[in-house]
Amino acid sequence: MAEENPPHPAPDAGHETPNDPSPLASREYTPPARRNPTRRRNIVILIVVAVLLVGGVLLWRYLSSYESTDDAQADVHLYPVSARVSGYVVKVNVDDNQWVEKGTVLVEIDPKDYEVAVAQAKANLASAEATAQSLNITVPITSVNTSSQLRFASSGVEDANAGVAAAEKQLTAAHAQVESAEANDVKAQDDLHRYKLLVDKREVSQQIYDQALAAAKSSAATVAASLASESAADQFVKQARSRLSQAIANQQYAQTGPQQVSSTQARARAAIADVEEKRALLEQAQLNLQYTKIVAPVTGEVNKKVVVGLNIQAGQQLLTVVPLDEVWITANFKETQLKHMQVGQKAEISVDSSGQTLKGHVDSIAGATGPLFSLLPPENATGNYVKIVQRVPVKIVLEAGENKDRRLRPGMNVVPDVYLK
Repeated sequence: MAEENPPHPAPDAGHETPNDPSPLASREYTPPARRNPTRRRNIVILIVVAVLLVGGVLLWRYLSSYESTDDAQADVHLYPVSARVSGYVVKVNVDDNQWVEKGTVLVEIDPKDYEVAVAQAKANLASAEATAQSLNITVPITSVNTSSQLRFASSGVEDANAGVAAAEKQLTAAHAQVESAEANDVKAQDDLHRYKLLVDKREVSQQIYDQALAAAKSSAATVAASLASESAADQFVKQARSRLSQAIANQQYAQTGPQQVSSTQARARAAIADVEEKRALLEQAQLNLQYTKIVAPVTGEVNKKVVVGLNIQAGQQLLTVVPLDEVWITANFKETQLKHMQVGQKAEISVDSSGQTLKGHVDSIAGATGPLFSLLPPENATGNYVKIVQRVPVKIVLEAGENKDRRLRPGMNVVPDVYLK
């Protein structure tokens, strides 16, 4: 079957037909439009600039959202363990870098000398308590005896005064008897002399003369007896006065009884104080005995400097305990980085040794720059002053459980990033 050609439209009488006999010649030719390269380049530049601006803003906001420093290290309080008593080391219960719990016995010192000291202190305390008990019993006894002695002495003085008065009366009576006997003796001697004259003249009988002679001798004897009685009465007076003096002395001594009671009470109080002193010495001896076992003050890792057989002195450092669960970060930020830094802001810590990233927060900011805490702080009042940006220590505390593997050790370098927003 032959292919049919489509009918061609009749040419327009008013339109010139080109000389090209091709069937397409009858169509109008339109050349393709060419794009402007300058416009395209401007659009690309605008897009790149916009992207850079947006990226720069985002980058600036990100970089200004935190502060970072590589001048930071892990830090912790090191606990030195020293001996509180001197002695000979008999046992070391830990090795280097061993993990110990708080209260673990690390080192043992020979306790024999301290056990003897405890026994001696107990004996001294028992002796002091016995002395104090005896003096406490003596105090009321002394008080009662003093009161009794004072009353007895007063009564003795009264009796002695009465005795002196009675003896003096007896002496007076004896003196009167002597005078009476002497008067009678004078009369009897006179009668004897008269009768002697009369009997010689035989005017009286011999019997009367003998009676006068006997009366004279009797009166003379009576005088002698009266004198003896007077002398005895005088001795009684002297004895009575001596007893009075003794009674007065006893009364004066008895009057010192309250002072004696006070002295006894003072000795009792001194004995009680001695008991307290001996008890304190016993407690000290018991403490010294306890100090022969040196224990870990905290939980941590041990670094030891002691071996068995070492004679140590009180205060000598034997070990160091490092509490790895209490490690924090000391970051020395520049003073220009502290403008927006505050306590409580979150932080991320990159550890150089392990590559770990730990979380924490700002705990505190030091009250002064680091150089001020040095042995020789800087003196800026000089003619050669050069301004140097100072660094301020910032303490960053790790969140709970961040260092549970204890790989972060004190002294390690870290890089903390503190987020300010």
